[in-house]
Amino acid sequence: MPDRDQVPLRSGSWFSKIVLGLLVAATGVGAGDLITASLAGSAVGLAILWAAVAGALLKWVLNEGIARWQMATSSTLLEGWVRHLGGVVPWVFFAYFLAWSYIVGGALINACGVAGAGLLPVGDPHTSKIIWGVIHSIAGLAIVWAGGFKSFEYVMSVLTALMVATVLLTVVLIRPDWASVARGLAVPSLPKEGSGWLLGVMGGVGGTVTLLCYSYWIQERGRTGKSGVRDSRFDLSVAYLLTAFFGAAMVIIGSRVHVEGRGDTVALTLASQLSRVLGPPGKYIFLLGFWGAVFTSLLGVWQGVPYLFADFLRLRGTPNAAGEKAADLKTGRGYKAYLLALTFLPMSLLWFKVQSVQLIYGIVGALFMPFVALTLLILNNRVRLVGPDFRNGRLVNTLLAVTLAFFIYVGLREIAGLL
Repeated sequence: MPDRDQVPLRSGSWFSKIVLGLLVAATGVGAGDLITASLAGSAVGLAILWAAVAGALLKWVLNEGIARWQMATSSTLLEGWVRHLGGVVPWVFFAYFLAWSYIVGGALINACGVAGAGLLPVGDPHTSKIIWGVIHSIAGLAIVWAGGFKSFEYVMSVLTALMVATVLLTVVLIRPDWASVARGLAVPSLPKEGSGWLLGVMGGVGGTVTLLCYSYWIQERGRTGKSGVRDSRFDLSVAYLLTAFFGAAMVIIGSRVHVEGRGDTVALTLASQLSRVLGPPGKYIFLLGFWGAVFTSLLGVWQGVPYLFADFLRLRGTPNAAGEKAADLKTGRGYKAYLLALTFLPMSLLWFKVQSVQLIYGIVGALFMPFVALTLLILNNRVRLVGPDFRNGRLVNTLLAVTLAFFIYVGLREIAGLL
């Protein structure tokens, strides 16, 4: 008899239809996305709202391509890189992946520490951040280690609902100019000296390497073929509608209060500013939503990223073997070892400035997106690999080319800014 926690949710249930979309949104929307969007709203106002929607669309195109490759070949995109690109490409990705894991783990632990310290301070702010960061990291380990995929889905969904409710309530309570909101969403424009914020909002929403986690989540569901593509498109539509909502909501919130600085500590400044507009309850409503955003992102990374490490080890050992199921990867030593490393090693970044960690995270993430777009242009246009029914159409190729060009520009701009 199968493990009850591995039995798929009833395919016809409403929750079953949207839950993977919730996972993608919750994992992809982190502290950096929310803070960048709020700073953009404070700096240039509602005219930049459309960029949140455009950024979510670009990520939808990338993740849909990843899912379509998997439905066509019954293998993950990581397996496609190893088997069909070969050479140094997988090793370059692996080196990048290790650095990314350490940096993003540190950024998430820091963000959870800031959120916890804002809701329930323990001693001075720096000590409080460290204590709550450690607690959240270990709590994430316990939830992922002890629970199966079904339990993970439910925990993430509850926290995502909390995020949506608190952010939406905050937007409603601050009473924005809804006509200006509609205009900012529907009419693309670039305010004077707003190009940097445009890039930040478009490039920041929706995750980077975490896009690849979706491959293993749909493996858990056993999706294949054309029906799997349809289901994945629905998931991703839910995911990136929510992602666009969060990005746009934070721009709206930022437009109503004055926010300065960078890094996750801006969340506390923003909460204090909101308390002046909404009263003391407004501060805690926002902080609760911020906490939900950063903790769900940590949980998604802790659960999804070790799949990539375990799969890479498998592929380097048996590169021509058929794809191993995600549930099997999760029970292996590679998955568990990487989960432990992800939990504890990035804690060392709790003693660094949040701003520095977040800046490096943004730059490292921006470098990954053009790589994905380029490989999807290569692999998903090879009929001998994906077949005529799953290859890219002209519109998809155009959008991928735009995505490639955009993220190359973002990456070069970020690097230039660092230098």
